[in-house]
Amino acid sequence: MSEFLTIGEPISLFASEDDDKELKDALNFHKYLAGAEVNVAVGVSRLGHSAQYITSLGEDPFGDFIKDQLHENKIGTDYITSNPDYWTAFQLKQKVTHGDPGIFYFRKGSAAAHFDQSILDKIDFSDVKLVHLSGIFPAISDQASKAFQHFIDLINEHNITTTFDPNLRPQLWATQEKMVKDLNNFAKQADIILPGVAEGKILVGSEDPETIADFYLNQSEKTHTVIVKVGADGAYIKSKDGTNTTISGYRADKVVDTVGAGDGFAVGIATALLEGKTISEAVKRGNAIGSLAVQAPGDNDGYPDRAKLESYMK
Repeated sequence: MSEFLTIGEPISLFASEDDDKELKDALNFHKYLAGAEVNVAVGVSRLGHSAQYITSLGEDPFGDFIKDQLHENKIGTDYITSNPDYWTAFQLKQKVTHGDPGIFYFRKGSAAAHFDQSILDKIDFSDVKLVHLSGIFPAISDQASKAFQHFIDLINEHNITTTFDPNLRPQLWATQEKMVKDLNNFAKQADIILPGVAEGKILVGSEDPETIADFYLNQSEKTHTVIVKVGADGAYIKSKDGTNTTISGYRADKVVDTVGAGDGFAVGIATALLEGKTISEAVKRGNAIGSLAVQAPGDNDGYPDRAKLESYMK
Protein backbone atom coordinates (compact mmCIF):
# COMPACT_ATOMS: atom_id res chain seq x y z
CA MET A 1 0.00 0.00 0.00
CA SER A 2 1.32 3.47 0.89
CA GLU A 3 3.96 4.79 3.27
CA PHE A 4 2.06 7.98 4.12
CA LEU A 5 -1.54 8.31 5.30
CA THR A 6 -3.79 11.18 6.33
CA ILE A 7 -7.47 11.87 6.97
CA GLY A 8 -9.38 15.08 6.35
CA GLU A 9 -11.91 17.05 4.36
CA PRO A 10 -10.80 18.06 0.86
CA ILE A 11 -12.36 21.22 -0.53
CA SER A 12 -12.95 22.82 -3.90
CA LEU A 13 -11.42 26.26 -3.44
CA PHE A 14 -12.57 29.25 -5.48
CA ALA A 15 -9.75 31.78 -5.18
CA SER A 16 -10.46 35.34 -6.21
CA GLU A 17 -8.28 36.85 -8.92
CA ASP A 18 -9.35 40.42 -8.07
CA ASP A 19 -6.75 42.20 -5.94
CA ASP A 20 -7.91 43.38 -2.52
CA LYS A 21 -11.63 43.09 -3.27
CA GLU A 22 -14.00 41.84 -0.60
CA LEU A 23 -15.39 38.43 -1.46
CA LYS A 24 -18.84 39.93 -2.01
CA ASP A 25 -17.35 42.23 -4.68
CA ALA A 26 -14.98 39.79 -6.40
CA LEU A 27 -16.13 38.57 -9.81
CA ASN A 28 -13.29 36.41 -11.09
CA PHE A 29 -12.30 33.15 -9.43
CA HIS A 30 -10.05 30.17 -10.18
CA LYS A 31 -10.82 26.71 -8.86
CA TYR A 32 -8.20 24.73 -6.92
CA LEU A 33 -7.98 21.60 -4.81
CA ALA A 34 -7.59 22.61 -1.14
CA GLY A 35 -7.82 21.44 2.45
CA ALA A 36 -4.95 21.25 4.94
CA GLU A 37 -4.55 17.48 4.98
CA VAL A 38 -4.92 17.07 1.24
CA ASN A 39 -2.31 19.81 0.78
CA VAL A 40 0.15 17.70 2.77
CA ALA A 41 -0.70 14.58 0.76
CA VAL A 42 -0.10 16.49 -2.49
CA GLY A 43 3.30 17.70 -1.30
CA VAL A 44 4.34 14.26 -0.07
CA SER A 45 3.38 12.66 -3.37
CA ARG A 46 5.12 15.40 -5.38
CA LEU A 47 8.38 14.50 -3.62
CA GLY A 48 8.06 10.87 -4.72
CA HIS A 49 6.45 9.19 -1.72
CA SER A 50 3.34 7.01 -1.88
CA ALA A 51 0.34 8.53 -0.13
CA GLN A 52 -3.25 7.58 0.68
CA TYR A 53 -6.00 10.00 1.63
CA ILE A 54 -9.05 9.12 3.74
CA THR A 55 -12.33 11.02 3.45
CA SER A 56 -15.94 10.98 2.28
CA LEU A 57 -17.19 12.95 -0.71
CA GLY A 58 -20.60 13.83 -2.07
CA GLU A 59 -21.73 12.55 -5.45
CA ASP A 60 -21.53 15.96 -7.09
CA PRO A 61 -19.25 17.97 -9.43
CA PHE A 62 -17.05 19.12 -6.54
CA GLY A 63 -16.53 15.53 -5.38
CA ASP A 64 -15.70 14.45 -8.93
CA PHE A 65 -13.25 17.34 -9.29
CA ILE A 66 -11.48 16.37 -6.06
CA LYS A 67 -11.17 12.72 -7.07
CA ASP A 68 -9.75 13.74 -10.45
CA GLN A 69 -7.25 16.05 -8.75
CA LEU A 70 -6.17 13.34 -6.31
CA HIS A 71 -5.59 10.90 -9.17
CA GLU A 72 -3.67 13.57 -11.09
CA ASN A 73 -1.45 14.08 -8.03
CA LYS A 74 -0.93 10.30 -7.66
CA ILE A 75 -2.65 10.14 -4.28
CA GLY A 76 -4.36 6.88 -3.39
CA THR A 77 -8.15 6.93 -3.04
CA ASP A 78 -8.74 3.40 -1.72
CA TYR A 79 -10.26 4.77 1.49
CA ILE A 80 -12.48 7.44 0.01
CA THR A 81 -16.21 6.78 0.19
CA SER A 82 -19.04 8.50 -1.69
CA ASN A 83 -22.22 9.61 0.05
CA PRO A 84 -25.16 10.59 -2.19
CA ASP A 85 -27.07 12.14 0.72
CA TYR A 86 -24.61 14.95 1.46
CA TRP A 87 -22.58 17.46 -0.52
CA THR A 88 -18.86 18.11 -0.93
CA ALA A 89 -17.49 21.16 0.84
CA PHE A 90 -16.17 24.24 -0.95
CA GLN A 91 -14.81 27.65 0.01
CA LEU A 92 -14.07 31.15 -1.24
CA LYS A 93 -10.72 32.88 -0.74
CA GLN A 94 -9.89 36.55 -1.16
CA LYS A 95 -6.84 37.78 -3.06
CA VAL A 96 -4.80 40.32 -1.10
CA THR A 97 -1.61 42.21 -1.90
CA HIS A 98 -0.49 41.99 1.74
CA GLY A 99 -1.56 40.11 4.86
CA ASP A 100 -3.76 37.03 5.15
CA PRO A 101 -6.71 36.61 2.75
CA GLY A 102 -10.31 36.46 3.88
CA ILE A 103 -11.89 33.00 3.65
CA PHE A 104 -15.49 31.81 3.73
CA TYR A 105 -16.46 28.14 4.12
CA PHE A 106 -19.41 26.17 2.79
CA ARG A 107 -18.87 22.93 4.68
CA LYS A 108 -21.43 22.48 7.48
CA GLY A 109 -23.30 19.19 7.03
CA SER A 110 -20.95 17.97 4.29
CA ALA A 111 -20.25 14.36 3.31
CA ALA A 112 -17.01 14.41 5.30
CA ALA A 113 -18.91 15.65 8.36
CA HIS A 114 -20.98 12.46 8.07
CA PHE A 115 -17.87 10.26 7.70
CA ASP A 116 -18.54 6.56 8.40
CA GLN A 117 -15.67 5.35 10.57
CA SER A 118 -16.18 1.71 9.55
CA ILE A 119 -13.90 2.36 6.55
CA LEU A 120 -11.03 2.86 9.04
CA ASP A 121 -11.18 -0.78 10.10
CA LYS A 122 -10.42 -1.80 6.51
CA ILE A 123 -7.13 0.09 6.27
CA ASP A 124 -4.00 -1.88 5.48
CA PHE A 125 -1.37 -0.38 7.79
CA SER A 126 1.37 -2.84 6.82
CA ASP A 127 3.43 -0.38 4.74
CA VAL A 128 2.46 2.87 6.51
CA LYS A 129 5.47 4.60 8.05
CA LEU A 130 3.99 7.97 8.99
CA VAL A 131 0.53 9.45 9.54
CA HIS A 132 -0.15 13.18 9.49
CA LEU A 133 -3.01 14.43 11.65
CA SER A 134 -4.67 17.84 11.61
CA GLY A 135 -7.02 19.49 14.07
CA ILE A 136 -9.44 20.50 11.31
CA PHE A 137 -11.15 17.17 10.62
CA PRO A 138 -12.40 16.64 14.20
CA ALA A 139 -13.76 20.20 14.17
CA ILE A 140 -16.26 19.66 11.35
CA SER A 141 -18.69 17.47 13.36
CA ASP A 142 -19.01 15.25 16.42
CA GLN A 143 -19.15 12.27 14.08
CA ALA A 144 -15.86 13.25 12.47
CA SER A 145 -14.30 13.81 15.89
CA LYS A 146 -15.24 10.30 17.04
CA ALA A 147 -13.86 8.84 13.82
CA PHE A 148 -10.66 10.85 14.28
CA GLN A 149 -10.15 9.38 17.76
CA HIS A 150 -10.79 5.87 16.44
CA PHE A 151 -8.21 6.50 13.71
CA ILE A 152 -5.64 7.62 16.30
CA ASP A 153 -6.32 4.49 18.35
CA LEU A 154 -5.68 2.30 15.30
CA ILE A 155 -2.48 4.15 14.40
CA ASN A 156 -1.10 3.79 17.89
CA GLU A 157 -2.01 0.10 18.00
CA HIS A 158 0.25 -0.30 14.96
CA ASN A 159 3.03 1.87 16.50
CA ILE A 160 3.13 4.22 13.52
CA THR A 161 4.81 7.64 13.89
CA THR A 162 2.36 10.55 13.93
CA THR A 163 2.74 14.25 13.30
CA PHE A 164 -0.02 16.55 14.55
CA ASP A 165 -0.70 20.10 13.36
CA PRO A 166 -3.37 21.81 15.53
CA ASN A 167 -4.52 23.92 12.54
CA LEU A 168 -6.93 26.12 14.47
CA ARG A 169 -10.23 26.84 12.74
CA PRO A 170 -12.28 28.61 15.45
CA GLN A 171 -15.21 29.12 13.08
CA LEU A 172 -15.71 25.35 12.90
CA TRP A 173 -15.82 24.72 16.67
CA ALA A 174 -18.83 25.21 18.95
CA THR A 175 -16.70 27.16 21.45
CA GLN A 176 -13.06 28.11 21.88
CA GLU A 177 -13.01 26.19 25.16
CA LYS A 178 -13.98 22.96 23.39
CA MET A 179 -11.43 23.62 20.65
CA VAL A 180 -8.60 24.04 23.15
CA LYS A 181 -9.61 21.03 25.24
CA ASP A 182 -10.08 18.66 22.30
CA LEU A 183 -6.98 19.71 20.37
CA ASN A 184 -4.71 19.42 23.39
CA ASN A 185 -6.18 16.00 24.08
CA PHE A 186 -5.48 14.86 20.51
CA ALA A 187 -1.99 16.37 20.72
CA LYS A 188 -1.00 14.26 23.73
CA GLN A 189 -1.58 11.15 21.58
CA ALA A 190 0.89 12.22 18.87
CA ASP A 191 4.66 11.75 18.60
CA ILE A 192 5.52 15.10 16.98
CA ILE A 193 3.48 18.29 17.37
CA LEU A 194 3.69 21.26 14.96
CA PRO A 195 2.04 24.36 16.48
CA GLY A 196 2.62 27.94 15.45
CA VAL A 197 3.29 30.72 17.97
CA ALA A 198 -0.16 32.26 17.40
CA GLU A 199 -1.76 28.86 17.99
CA GLY A 200 0.34 28.47 21.13
CA LYS A 201 -1.11 31.67 22.55
CA ILE A 202 -4.62 30.19 22.27
CA LEU A 203 -3.86 26.57 23.15
CA VAL A 204 -1.22 27.08 25.83
CA GLY A 205 -1.54 30.74 26.82
CA SER A 206 1.92 31.76 25.59
CA GLU A 207 3.65 32.85 22.40
CA ASP A 208 7.05 31.85 23.74
CA PRO A 209 8.26 28.87 21.66
CA GLU A 210 9.97 27.07 24.55
CA THR A 211 6.96 27.49 26.83
CA ILE A 212 4.73 26.03 24.11
CA ALA A 213 7.10 23.13 23.57
CA ASP A 214 7.39 22.41 27.30
CA PHE A 215 3.61 22.28 27.66
CA TYR A 216 3.25 19.53 25.06
CA LEU A 217 6.33 17.60 26.12
CA ASN A 218 5.16 17.58 29.74
CA GLN A 219 1.53 16.67 29.12
CA SER A 220 2.29 13.32 27.47
CA GLU A 221 4.76 10.46 27.63
CA LYS A 222 4.12 9.76 23.95
CA THR A 223 5.02 13.19 22.58
CA HIS A 224 8.80 13.30 22.10
CA THR A 225 9.28 16.36 19.87
CA VAL A 226 7.59 19.74 19.49
CA ILE A 227 8.39 22.00 16.53
CA VAL A 228 7.07 25.54 16.94
CA LYS A 229 6.70 27.56 13.74
CA VAL A 230 7.86 31.16 14.18
CA GLY A 231 7.01 32.51 10.73
CA ALA A 232 9.75 33.86 8.47
CA ASP A 233 12.27 33.34 11.27
CA GLY A 234 11.96 29.56 10.89
CA ALA A 235 11.08 27.06 13.61
CA TYR A 236 12.08 26.14 17.15
CA ILE A 237 12.68 22.47 18.06
CA LYS A 238 12.62 20.93 21.51
CA SER A 239 12.77 17.17 22.06
CA LYS A 240 12.98 14.82 24.99
CA ASP A 241 16.34 13.62 23.65
CA GLY A 242 17.85 17.01 24.53
CA THR A 243 17.50 18.80 21.19
CA ASN A 244 16.84 22.50 21.78
CA THR A 245 17.51 24.73 18.79
CA THR A 246 16.06 27.13 16.21
CA ILE A 247 16.39 26.47 12.48
CA SER A 248 16.38 29.65 10.39
CA GLY A 249 13.75 30.16 7.72
CA TYR A 250 14.05 30.95 4.02
CA ARG A 251 13.14 34.45 2.94
CA ALA A 252 10.48 34.54 0.23
CA ASP A 253 11.23 36.88 -2.69
CA LYS A 254 7.55 37.85 -2.88
CA VAL A 255 4.62 36.76 -0.74
CA VAL A 256 1.66 35.97 -3.01
CA ASP A 257 -0.58 33.95 -0.67
CA THR A 258 0.18 32.85 2.90
CA VAL A 259 -2.37 30.01 2.93
CA GLY A 260 -0.72 26.59 2.65
CA ALA A 261 2.61 27.57 4.21
CA GLY A 262 2.01 25.57 7.38
CA ASP A 263 0.94 22.54 5.37
CA GLY A 264 4.05 22.92 3.23
CA PHE A 265 6.09 22.91 6.43
CA ALA A 266 4.41 19.63 7.40
CA VAL A 267 5.29 18.22 3.96
CA GLY A 268 8.94 18.93 4.66
CA ILE A 269 8.81 17.29 8.07
CA ALA A 270 6.96 14.20 6.84
CA THR A 271 9.05 13.52 3.75
CA ALA A 272 12.37 14.09 5.51
CA LEU A 273 11.38 11.69 8.30
CA LEU A 274 10.29 9.11 5.72
CA GLU A 275 13.79 9.40 4.27
CA GLY A 276 15.47 8.86 7.64
CA LYS A 277 16.77 12.41 8.02
CA THR A 278 17.33 14.08 11.39
CA ILE A 279 14.71 16.31 12.93
CA SER A 280 16.88 19.38 12.24
CA GLU A 281 17.19 18.40 8.57
CA ALA A 282 13.44 17.84 8.47
CA VAL A 283 12.75 21.31 9.87
CA LYS A 284 15.12 22.91 7.39
CA ARG A 285 13.21 21.23 4.56
CA GLY A 286 9.92 22.29 6.12
CA ASN A 287 11.08 25.90 6.23
CA ALA A 288 12.06 25.74 2.57
CA ILE A 289 8.74 24.32 1.37
CA GLY A 290 6.80 26.77 3.53
CA SER A 291 8.72 29.59 1.88
CA LEU A 292 7.96 28.25 -1.60
CA ALA A 293 4.28 27.87 -0.70
CA VAL A 294 3.74 31.57 0.02
CA GLN A 295 5.13 32.49 -3.40
CA ALA A 296 2.29 30.76 -5.32
CA PRO A 297 -1.46 31.53 -5.50
CA GLY A 298 -3.07 28.15 -4.73
CA ASP A 299 -2.92 26.35 -1.39
CA ASN A 300 -0.50 23.72 -2.73
CA ASP A 301 0.61 25.09 -6.12
CA GLY A 302 3.98 26.17 -4.76
CA TYR A 303 4.97 22.77 -3.37
CA PRO A 304 8.10 21.58 -5.20
CA ASP A 305 9.14 18.40 -6.92
CA ARG A 306 12.48 16.90 -5.93
CA ALA A 307 14.59 18.90 -8.40
CA LYS A 308 13.03 22.25 -7.48
CA LEU A 309 13.40 21.55 -3.76
CA GLU A 310 17.08 20.65 -4.03
CA SER A 311 17.77 23.72 -6.16
CA TYR A 312 15.93 26.05 -3.77
CA MET A 313 17.65 24.67 -0.67
CA LYS A 314 21.09 25.29 -2.22
